[in-house]
Amino acid sequence: MIKILYVEDEPFLGKIVKESLESRGFGVKLVADGQQVMPVFQSYRPDVCVLDVMLPNRDGFSIGKEIRGQEAALPIIYLTAKNQTEDVVKGFRSGGNDYVRKPFSMEELIARINNLLQLSKGGASPKSGDEIAFGNCLFFPKKQLLKIGGQARQLSHREAQLLFLLCEKTNATVERKHILTEIWGNDSFFNSRNLDVYIKKLRNCLSEDGSVQIITLKGVGYRLVC
Repeated sequence: MIKILYVEDEPFLGKIVKESLESRGFGVKLVADGQQVMPVFQSYRPDVCVLDVMLPNRDGFSIGKEIRGQEAALPIIYLTAKNQTEDVVKGFRSGGNDYVRKPFSMEELIARINNLLQLSKGGASPKSGDEIAFGNCLFFPKKQLLKIGGQARQLSHREAQLLFLLCEKTNATVERKHILTEIWGNDSFFNSRNLDVYIKKLRNCLSEDGSVQIITLKGVGYRLVC
């Protein structure tokens, strides 16, 4: 049984989500106070942590950071009502693998939990000829084609290469140096400026899908989040 440590201080929401997860075969330990999380974490040893950000006595970001310090590969999902990009970046920097905005559907939360579990167990990466689905998008790397809703857009070779590298690690960090080396062969200043241009182009392409973002982690790299 997959064990989930679920941290939520809203009693009604906590009860509904806990019961819904349990009805789908997950084991769930619900904690409502931020200060009580780490002792429960130590004894429960969960497979996934789902952490609300706004908690009494201690915030979810600091809890996630401490958990990440002890368990480098443990999937962590943040629940937040905040929509600001800086809050999303802060969550990733605090060790989070993914985030879900409130209000959310149980189907979305469960899909994200299962996705992170698959990734943590070494799930297969997409192949360059496969159809890749993310958010409301369908990406065909071999055809260099991106479909959002009913609209299709032909990508350039570089745009398709970049999007594929980001799709390989959806909701995970892709290092800037790795992208530069894979696509341009080295991380020279000139190539780095080219990367900035192509990131901007992809953001413009994806702006039609509000559920998808390319997040910049300054000095580190990028995350395709959806």
